[in-house]
Amino acid sequence: MFVGHGLLAFALVAFAGERLGWERRTVLGVAVLAALFGTLPDIDVVYAPVGLLLGADLTNPVESFWTVGNEVHRGVTHSLVVGAVTAAAAFLLARGDRLRTTAGIAILAGVLALATLRSGGLAGVVTLVFALGAVGLVALAGEYDIAPRHVGGAALVGLLTHPFGDLVTGSPPALLYPFDVTLVPQRVTLSGDTTLHLLGAFWLELAVVWLALVAYFRLTDRHVGDYVERPAAVGVAYGAAALVLPAPTLDVSYHFVYSVLGIGLLGGVTSRPLARPSWRAVVTALAAVSVASLSYAIVYLAV
Repeated sequence: MFVGHGLLAFALVAFAGERLGWERRTVLGVAVLAALFGTLPDIDVVYAPVGLLLGADLTNPVESFWTVGNEVHRGVTHSLVVGAVTAAAAFLLARGDRLRTTAGIAILAGVLALATLRSGGLAGVVTLVFALGAVGLVALAGEYDIAPRHVGGAALVGLLTHPFGDLVTGSPPALLYPFDVTLVPQRVTLSGDTTLHLLGAFWLELAVVWLALVAYFRLTDRHVGDYVERPAAVGVAYGAAALVLPAPTLDVSYHFVYSVLGIGLLGGVTSRPLARPSWRAVVTALAAVSVASLSYAIVYLAV
């Protein structure tokens, strides 16, 4: 999951807010805030470029980036415990009065101290950046007059849903950090075939993107189907890639991801070649990617 983390939080809050009868402006504001909190845990990769500069192997920068980043990735910031505590701190900070602000800062300082003592200085630095990010999002929410209870709720949804999006890629997050308890010992396998597992993970993210798109369109009284244009069919041709490209896996997937997204870009641009980017282009591009991945899977299974 990449953008899927934030979009899942957006969709959940958008559907919930609509169900609860909130004003449309409120729903959109809180949903966007939830999406930002849903993305925040991945701020732990901030160490990766620093590690590269400190002497990692630059002959393979992509692999080195993740090798260095994984030293702290999916640790402190991906904990359900830390997420819940951080959401509580966000709620207190959003209240704005001195007592609750002090309490919120104290909670974040406690998380920082615990992470440093438990896992060392590197984890402490990452936790500090994470905490500052949370404070920044609370400040942003204040600029748009988002109510404290909505700030806390958005933080809770974003921070607690994020780790589950990582269960099918890479190593599972430390869900109950700082407790020495392993909730999920290994990656959730979608298929014994490594290529089909990758495709399954890719479709999960696509499904989340579609879900968020549907949620947004419902709030703006539009229908997704009205925005898909014929160039989305260009994705059918991508099935031929299964005959010429090496079968992708989680370890080596860049050639698949970049090329299938290129098909989406082609579909989107073709749908509105003379117009500025529009929702029709975006939806058509996403449809082209979806069709392309399904076409690839059909050919892959056939051969």
